[in-house]
This record gives sequence, C-alpha cells and structure tokens, in this order.
Amino acid sequence: MEGLSFWVSGLLLPVYGREVTSRSPWCSQWWEHLEAVAQLHALWLAWQELTGPNGGLTGPAMWHRDYLGPVMQALRDPDGPFSGCRAGGHRAKEAPTAEAYPA
Repeated sequence: MEGLSFWVSGLLLPVYGREVTSRSPWCSQWWEHLEAVAQLHALWLAWQELTGPNGGLTGPAMWHRDYLGPVMQALRDPDGPFSGCRAGGHRAKEAPTAEAYPA
C-alpha cells in the first residue's frame, strides 16, 4: 500500500488530478474507499507494465487510452465512490447488502 500511496500522491494526482468539483469529486482519504483502492492498484500495475522498459513504444499511449481515462472517469464520477466526500471531508458509504441465497 505504501508504493501505491507514493504513486498516487507523487505522480497520479500532480499530473492527472485536475480540480475537485461536485461534478468531479475526489477524497483526500481515498484509501478508505475499497473500490478506489482496487481501481487505483490496477491502474498502478498497468502503469508499471506499460510505461516500463518492456512496455514498447505504444505502451504509454495504451495506458492513457485503456486504463487512465476509464479509471479516473469511474472514480471521479458524481455517483462514484467519492460522491459523498467533500474537500477536506471524508464520508464513508454503506455497501449494499445481500441476503443469503435460499437453500
């Protein structure tokens, strides 16, 4: 988690973060949102693979097109995982419940 946190705060947000608005929310405590952690971890792994020495000449372009855009759009969506959070304020969201499948 330390490596992911370093990447998010040191590269992702400074380069791709954009301004926080009600239409594009972000939570400064993003690690408290399990969906965000899962999506950002996958984005980080893809970044390592596609922008590294074995990523090829088109790897970075593929990362931007196939991974960065869709993940940031999902995370920053007004109804996404940060929808209840405001600048300087984290609000946990309740996950939906599921009843047990009848035997």
